[in-house]
Amino acid sequence: MTKLQIGLILPDVLGTYGDDGNALVLRQRARMRGLEADIIPIKLGEPVPDSLDVYTLGGGEDVAQILAAEHLIADGGLTRAANAGRPIIAICAGLQVLGESFRASGRIIDGVGLIDATTASMAERAIGEVSSEPTRAGITAELTEPLTGFENHMGATILGPAAQPLGKLTRGQGNADTAATADLADASEQRTAEGAVQGSVIATYMHGPALARNPQLADLLLAKAQGIALADLEPLDIPAVSQLRTERFNASKPPRSQL
Repeated sequence: MTKLQIGLILPDVLGTYGDDGNALVLRQRARMRGLEADIIPIKLGEPVPDSLDVYTLGGGEDVAQILAAEHLIADGGLTRAANAGRPIIAICAGLQVLGESFRASGRIIDGVGLIDATTASMAERAIGEVSSEPTRAGITAELTEPLTGFENHMGATILGPAAQPLGKLTRGQGNADTAATADLADASEQRTAEGAVQGSVIATYMHGPALARNPQLADLLLAKAQGIALADLEPLDIPAVSQLRTERFNASKPPRSQL
């Protein structure tokens, strides 16, 4: 690989919560290892190249989600990239948009269908620190470090059998609340789920940006983008990142009781 190409998907509509920072983290961590890396922004109405090395999607409000879903479905480039095994990280609204359907502006909207998940509405907004232990499902099998982020959403996301959680909650609300899972046979598993993993797609409700707060997850994406094992990446020692993680894991919000 001569140059890593990082796709920043629809930053004009899915850029509300600073999740564009995930692309910046990938680029910087690549460059710190001596690898050339560029961010390729793809805006609303522009075709999504299916040959980039890794893709990032961020969060947005209802109208933005609808626009994003319609564009990505009509264009098909991101779906082709996923089918080719290109790694994709999707945050919050990005998670919902890549699912089978989501609720926005009072109606059910068709999603891109890259994740076996449906999103309705929570009774109350989930907001605050969220942390989990990686499930090591699928593409995330090499993850070993706890995950940390900041959630801020009203979406109650239920995973279908083809998707698996990214993490098992140790703090925060995660994908869904009690009301949304009350009638489900796997209610306890759904209530402790954070994010989703399916094929080459990793999705999460963690803002932060997620990859700034979870360097191992960032490096996993970089490794997959290069077709190598996570262990084959040169380690980076960045004290500020370690301090950030320690601070966030020690945040004052009490741990979530397991359901």
